[in-house]
Amino acid sequence: MGSFNGKIKKNFNLVDLFCGAGGLTLGFKQTKRFNTVFANDIDKDMCSAYSFNFPETEISSETISNVNFDEIAENQNIDVVIGGPPCQAYSTSGKRSNNDNRSKLFIEYFNSIKSLNPKIFLYENVKGLISFRKGLIFKEIKELFSSIDYDLSFHLINAADYGVPQIRERIFLFGIRRGINYFFPKKTHTNQLNNKYITVEDALSDLPRIGNNSSSTDYLSLPKTNYQKLMRKKAPKFLMDHNSSKHGENLTTTMKYLPEGGLKNDIPVRFRPKSGYPNSYGRLWWKKPSTTITRNFGTPSSARCIHPKVNRALTTREGARLQSFPDWFQFYGSRAKKNLQIGNAVPPILSKKIGHSIINSLDDL
Repeated sequence: MGSFNGKIKKNFNLVDLFCGAGGLTLGFKQTKRFNTVFANDIDKDMCSAYSFNFPETEISSETISNVNFDEIAENQNIDVVIGGPPCQAYSTSGKRSNNDNRSKLFIEYFNSIKSLNPKIFLYENVKGLISFRKGLIFKEIKELFSSIDYDLSFHLINAADYGVPQIRERIFLFGIRRGINYFFPKKTHTNQLNNKYITVEDALSDLPRIGNNSSSTDYLSLPKTNYQKLMRKKAPKFLMDHNSSKHGENLTTTMKYLPEGGLKNDIPVRFRPKSGYPNSYGRLWWKKPSTTITRNFGTPSSARCIHPKVNRALTTREGARLQSFPDWFQFYGSRAKKNLQIGNAVPPILSKKIGHSIINSLDDL
């Protein structure tokens, strides 16, 4: 406990729903002002990763409908709920959706907020949610939360604006209990001369440039940038999860002809893959932020994920670095499972900035 301007600073109780591996939880924990008292995700591998990194938090892999949120609320006041249902839950909503399995997840989430009664709740979703069905879905969601005294707003956020080495645009929805003022954090980075975006080089240049189907537990060098120092703080001596996928001979040859920043159509016709989307088989830029990291960042046919300097897709640890997970953070399961845990997460650096802004709001109460 400490004091600030004569006030006692208290910690706030937090619940993380649809928590994944814990990108949101990590950022909020790093503010040192939140106690995560409960987390939930139906994916058992996600829960295993979460539990390993946050052993102090009770976690459940039950479906959200089976969680007794009334009991959680009886045991302690919940100040903030983070995390929310995936985009599929919004295919329909409100009263018309009571018999639609796709939307039951959202209704269960709404019921959890009603039971926990937090001061603020927030979660990330894809940009299309706001315009989906000409905005009618978002309007219904706002009206639903308004019925239990929450004002719902959204912010379109690019993670690169907050120090993440990745162009990642997502909608963040904030439910603010009436009477509480909330101000979103100011951007800290820009594409201009001062406070420039963190680049792939800034994030990865201390990692060995291993080849196809390879691995390494040794760092290439001491940290070269402030970002790398941050990623390696409290990290073990040996590098974890720096292993690359096995690419066939044809794909390896194809990548040799792919320029930095290039896409499929930049490859000579003779070596160009006959299938795949136009934005697939893409190589990242060394001196720019990464494009959006998804669960497919180890699969060149599905995403722009080829290393700027090596003819292979990103390793699991490189993907984690570009998502701002520190090197001590551990993931669970196969490479595909680990990549899913990374690609689905909210970048912890961004989460921490949001956490601090919520602290400012709650400290004023």
